Amino acid sequence: MPHAIVTTAERLDLVPVTARWRWEAFAQGQGRSLAEVTAAETAGSATAGPMPRTFVLLVDDEPVGMASLAAHDLELRPDLTPWLAGVFVAPQARRRGHAVRLVAAVEAEAVARGVPALWLYTRSAEALYARIGWRTVETVPYRERVYALMRRDLPAPM
Repeated sequence: MPHAIVTTAERLDLVPVTARWRWEAFAQGQGRSLAEVTAAETAGSATAGPMPRTFVLLVDDEPVGMASLAAHDLELRPDLTPWLAGVFVAPQARRRGHAVRLVAAVEAEAVARGVPALWLYTRSAEALYARIGWRTVETVPYRERVYALMRRDLPAPM
């Protein structure tokens, strides 16, 4: 099974897939329609800037997951930037190390851009991120739930 990681900027044809995943996993029921999420994903993928940047893992040329490098992700903490955001692996492809591959791609992009640290927040994957070097900084109540706010210090670029 050959693996490849591409960006939606390189493969605009993947935007409908990543937008649907982002909407189903993170935005559904939050007041944004699938069309709005798709428009934002399309605009973000077409930008020449460093963020947002969405990475897609392909297995046998089929998309199975995504993760993004984003300037902002948690509206309660606009002071923190940039973020590892929108990590998602399709249910049929889980438990194969794909999330770790996607996180590594985002971290490598951040290192290449000289980013000293990344942030994320999670309600369900704190143990996964801790295993790969992230540390919990605090817990944050948000939208009637409690999330772990995590940080990853990155090495300086070579």
